[in-house]
This record gives sequence, structure tokens and C-alpha cells, in this order.
Amino acid sequence: MLDALSIVLFRPKYSENVGAAARACANMGVSRLILVDPPAFAIDRARPMATSKGGLLLDALEIVPTLSEAVAGAEVVYGTTARLGGWRTGVITPEQAAPEACRTLAGGGKVAVVFGPEDAGLSNRETQLCSRLVNIPTAGEATSLNLAQAVLLLCYEIFKAAHATGDADGRVAGPTPSRAATHAEREALFAALRRTLLDIDFIKPDNPDYWMLPVRRFIERVGLKRQEFNLLMGVCRQIDWAVSRGGRKDGPR
Repeated sequence: MLDALSIVLFRPKYSENVGAAARACANMGVSRLILVDPPAFAIDRARPMATSKGGLLLDALEIVPTLSEAVAGAEVVYGTTARLGGWRTGVITPEQAAPEACRTLAGGGKVAVVFGPEDAGLSNRETQLCSRLVNIPTAGEATSLNLAQAVLLLCYEIFKAAHATGDADGRVAGPTPSRAATHAEREALFAALRRTLLDIDFIKPDNPDYWMLPVRRFIERVGLKRQEFNLLMGVCRQIDWAVSRGGRKDGPR
């Protein structure tokens, strides 16, 4: 089941941290590691930190240019964050995220967990691509974790949840849920909603991406299914048709 779980490292700065993250993945039975636009990755510096099992992940790791590409096939995308407040609401802990992730994996869906650069973490722009945000609670003001430590904690919670509620192979018991909408499908829906909500003057053209954030958070929180995706896309098309007959508002789309 954990074969469908991807650990995504967005622009990691230090190759040694990538190696240590690969070791953490191997420890927890996670076999897919993706790097997004690493600025200076050198596998020879990463390999000593990975050990032999983690080295297998380094040999098979994927390097892609954009975060959108890294998570396109995932039904649920968890973004990690140390910062809270603002639009970073509804943040959950790894312990809360793990059962959700396992339900998706058990249904045959794919899950991605995204970690930001060591010095800055994920920006607001990158968190917009995430279904849920996960924060690892820490003591006092010491909120910064080493990248590999954070990877290990998330992988451990998912590993633990898979085995606690499933069989020895980590398969979660229970009926198979209907397929969730993928990240790429949800992004297509957000684009359609953005256009439609601008057309009916529900959101303002001065900063539409900002006004779309609550809409994004709501849809990601409900766990959109493919059938519901089709329904909402149909609603957008019908509204667009009605607006085109009555006159369309001008503005950026």
C-alpha cells in the first residue's frame, strides 16, 4: 500500500539531507522519493547519509522541474508547515493526517507529502497546491526540524496507521471508497471556478488568487470525489453559458 505514497522534497538545499530523508523513507517502507528543482543536488554527497537501503531510493528517485508536476497524479497532497496563522488554517498534525492518508491509499489512490526548502519551508504559493497542511508540534519556540527528521515523523505516522488498522502488509481493512479527484483534476476545477466567480462578480479582479484561497481550502477539506468534480465542472460550464447570453464582465481570468 505504501508504494503509492510519494515523499516530495521541494527545492532541497543540501544533498546530505536528501540522503538522510531517503534513509528515513526506507526505514518506513516508502519507496518513492521525488525532488523538485533541487538547486545543487549531488548524489555522491547524499549517498553516505542514505545507507544501503536508502541508497536504493536515491538510485530510483525522480527529479522534476515543478511542484505541480510532482503531485499531479496524487488524490491527496499534504504540505508541511512550521508557520501558522493567516490563510494557513485547518492545519492538522501528522497523527491526524495518517489515517486520512491510509484511507486514500487503501482505496487505490495516490498520496503525496510535500516538504519545503530547509531555510524557508513552503511559501503561500506552494501551499495552494496542497490539499491539507500538516504541522509537527514542537516545544516552545524551537519549531524548526531537520528535513530528514520531519520526513521520518510523517512516514512513521503513516506506517503506524497502516499497520494498526490493516493486515500485516499494511493494507487497511474496509470497503474500497470511490475514487477521489486527483490534484490535476482539482486544479482544473479551481481554474474553472476562478473564471466563473469572476464572471459573476463573486470575487474581485484586483487579486483573484487571494480571494480564491478560502474556496480552495473548502474544496480540499471536503475530499472531492471524481463524480463531484464532474458535477461542479458542469455547474461552471452552465453558469458560463448563462453569463455569455446575458453579457460577460470584463476582467483578468
